[in-house]
Amino acid sequence: MKTTATKGQLLVQNTIVSFTRIAQGDFISLTDIAKVKNPDEPKDVVKNWLRSRSTLDFLGLWEKINNPSFKGVEFDSFKNQAGTNSFTLSPSKWIEVTGAIGIRSTAGRTGGTYAHQDIAFEFASWVSAEFKLYLIKEFQRLKVEESQAKSLEWSLTRSRSKINYRIHTDAIAENIIPQTISKLQAGLIYASETDVLNMAFSASPPNNGANKTTQSMETCWRG
Repeated sequence: MKTTATKGQLLVQNTIVSFTRIAQGDFISLTDIAKVKNPDEPKDVVKNWLRSRSTLDFLGLWEKINNPSFKGVEFDSFKNQAGTNSFTLSPSKWIEVTGAIGIRSTAGRTGGTYAHQDIAFEFASWVSAEFKLYLIKEFQRLKVEESQAKSLEWSLTRSRSKINYRIHTDAIAENIIPQTISKLQAGLIYASETDVLNMAFSASPPNNGANKTTQSMETCWRG
C-alpha cells in the first residue's frame, strides 16, 4: 500500500527546514536542522547525536510508547555501547536493527533523515536551544494557519450547501408546482394516495353527508 505524503517547508532563522506529513504524523528534516551546526556535513551532526547515551534513552522511550514492534533487546545492545569512543550509529542502522519508526532515512540526492516532530524538537535542542524555540514557534504558526484554512473551507462548504438548497427549492416552487394551484390542492398533491384514502375511511359510518364528502375529496384528488 502506497503511503501518501504531504511535503512542505519552514523558514527558521534564514534556514529552510523541510517536513513531510504522513499517516504517522509530521516528520521534520534532521538534516536541515543539522546544517545550523555544520552546513557542509550535516549527516555527521546527526551521527554524533545518535552516539549519546541520553539520546538513545530518549529514542528508546519514544519507540516503546509509540511502536509495539520495537526490538528492545537490540536497543539494549546499542544502549550499553553508547558513549564509548568506538561506538558509532547511523540513522539507517538504528532503523534496520531496532525496527524504529520515529526516524526515517532515505539515501540519494533528494534523500535525508527525517524524524517525528517530538524527536526533531529534541534534536534541535541539542543543536541550538535558540533555534529549537524558533522552530517550535514557526511550526505552531503553520498549525494555526492550517486550522484556520480548514475552518474557512468548512464555512464556505456549508454556505454553498445552503445556497444550493435554496436554489433547488425555489426551482421546484416556480417550475414544478403551478403558481395558480390552491393551497388545498398543493397539500393534496404532496399527500400520498394512501394518506387520502386513510382520511376517507377513517370518517364516520357511511351516510349521505359522508358520501358527499368522499365524492368531493375524490373529485378534488382527480383534479
